[in-house]
Amino acid sequence: MRYRAFQAQTDLLAPARMAAEWANAALDLGPPWFRDVPPLAHLSAGWEMLARAGLTHHRRDYGFKSVRIGAEDVPVTEETVVGDAFGDLVRFRKATDPDQPRVLLVAPLSGHFATLLRGTVETLLPENDVYITDWRNARDAPLADGTFGFDDYVAHIIAYLEAIGPGAHMISVCQPCAHALAAVAIMAEDDNPATPLSMTLMAGPVDTRINPTKVNELATSHSIEWFESQLISTVPRRYPGAGRRVYPGFVQLTAFMLMNVDRHAHAHVDMFSHLAAGRTLEAETAKAFYDEYFTVLDLTAEFYLETVSRVFQEHLLPKGELVWRNRKVDPAAIRRTALFTVEGERDDICSVGQTVAAHALCSGIFANRKRHHLQPGVGHYGVFSGRKWANQIYPLVRNMILATN
Repeated sequence: MRYRAFQAQTDLLAPARMAAEWANAALDLGPPWFRDVPPLAHLSAGWEMLARAGLTHHRRDYGFKSVRIGAEDVPVTEETVVGDAFGDLVRFRKATDPDQPRVLLVAPLSGHFATLLRGTVETLLPENDVYITDWRNARDAPLADGTFGFDDYVAHIIAYLEAIGPGAHMISVCQPCAHALAAVAIMAEDDNPATPLSMTLMAGPVDTRINPTKVNELATSHSIEWFESQLISTVPRRYPGAGRRVYPGFVQLTAFMLMNVDRHAHAHVDMFSHLAAGRTLEAETAKAFYDEYFTVLDLTAEFYLETVSRVFQEHLLPKGELVWRNRKVDPAAIRRTALFTVEGERDDICSVGQTVAAHALCSGIFANRKRHHLQPGVGHYGVFSGRKWANQIYPLVRNMILATN
């Protein structure tokens, strides 16, 4: 019922959005100064805000056509290495195929596409052979393709590392840090030759009992049955995944926005002001962020519920009780993989202490192969995007990769 109501609202708003887009385009038929007339400038800004008032469920393009290496612009193409109904391993292949460290970037599966990490990839790309877990929208996966749960996510990470081959490095961002740590532990215990040389965990919930945030408190304030009855919906008939039970991306987006409602409201007021005043650069920056932020995907119900239960409610990994496909997960089995953890001082989604907890769990790694960095002055997204990520955090990640390559 919830998904159908959302879809009905979207359908009702679509004609108004389209009309606003057409009306705004019509202004371009006038002379260049036409938009600068104050009443028209405000009207145009209002039309654009209305045209943008909606979500999309289609992944945006990563947008990498070339990368600057030294004094040369090297063409880049997206190459799907392996894939299935729930996700692809995508490689950003450079035309010259330079000999660079191979890095698997493990993207979160939490309501947005992996393109949310475009800035992370952009920073990594000049010096690394970058692969990314490009998760698909669950509403596009037919029921015949089966289920995708916590264990399947871990299995995909293992399969992706095996596809990349021995000698790779792994960087996990945000939500999947527990899944990624479990994958490496399983691989290490099996003496899998594709076990990564280094593992970087960035702003991820390894132990959410430490300094719990509002997100963590919400997870523990309700039973898993409540989450299933209140947040899980059925995909409508018009989509390939009709009948599949999902945690809708629009629900996750709403939750994120309600955590910082004042900030998002002010950002949209500022965007309108910039558009009306012709401050194109400021408006484009905000538009680019919300274009990505309002691009959402649905999660399978089983993945969402199992992650909430195992990571945020029962804390199975830090308690030594996590089981993957009838096997106990033992992070102490990791010995040859170096560990680097990164946290943001102002992170209100994954607070200080929750990621560095991985160090105590990975007791088999020598102390000189472990490192932690607390980045001052950044929130959650600042850990893996923006200037401080590019200029202060990435050099440390690069050092870890080069030291273990």
